[in-house]
Amino acid sequence: MLLKTKEKILDLNIKAQPDDVTCGPTCLHGVYQYYDDNVSLRQVIDEVKQLASGGTIAVLLGNHALKRGYNATIYTYNLGTFDPSWFKKRVDLTDKLKEQVKAKPEDEKLQVATAGYLQFLSNGGTIKFEELTPNLIKYFLTKKIPILTGLSSTYLYESPRETGEFIIGTGEYVIRYDDVNGAPTGHFVIINGFNQEKRLAFIADPLDPNPISEKQYYKVSFHKLINSIMLGVMTYDANLLIIYPKKYA
Repeated sequence: MLLKTKEKILDLNIKAQPDDVTCGPTCLHGVYQYYDDNVSLRQVIDEVKQLASGGTIAVLLGNHALKRGYNATIYTYNLGTFDPSWFKKRVDLTDKLKEQVKAKPEDEKLQVATAGYLQFLSNGGTIKFEELTPNLIKYFLTKKIPILTGLSSTYLYESPRETGEFIIGTGEYVIRYDDVNGAPTGHFVIINGFNQEKRLAFIADPLDPNPISEKQYYKVSFHKLINSIMLGVMTYDANLLIIYPKKYA
């Protein structure tokens, strides 16, 4: 995949996420706005399924997009959920996911994720396993398609690990930095551009303020971005979510 474009920046606006656990719906809203789909952020947040532990996962964002009539493809690097051999052998992913979830009934998050993936596949979503390279990312951006990605914010920001808890009486989930008791944390951002010569990726980040930039738009090296995505495997992230209207197909 040889790309000659030296730089591409998609004109994309992203709002600040209202709280600690709405980065996913806020990014999804940013993608919708890019395609002139003027649904409100509040509606997206209310409609996207939230995990019991707070936040969401990419497949639940993809399911929302499918319901709104978009095409959706997930490039997964989550080896905890998908075995690489499934893609090499071209097995039926639905069958394998059902087998796996029966074999691991104690894994509650896997149960939720699997239900989401089964719905995603049933509704016409596509799941792919392909080497994560700068060219893969640049391919979609040159086609004017932004990339919603789940990654490790702990690695991206080089920030302390985190703890979280629900506040009694409010239902609000609050995240706190704790370098000893904390755990790696996942996050969603949008990749909206690149610079070929400087090997940089452009990021639209719903977290405002965030630990590495005074603005919601910044640049990171492709190495940093790719490592952050791959390390998202620790939090059921590690994926690219490609959403686009059917007219793009």
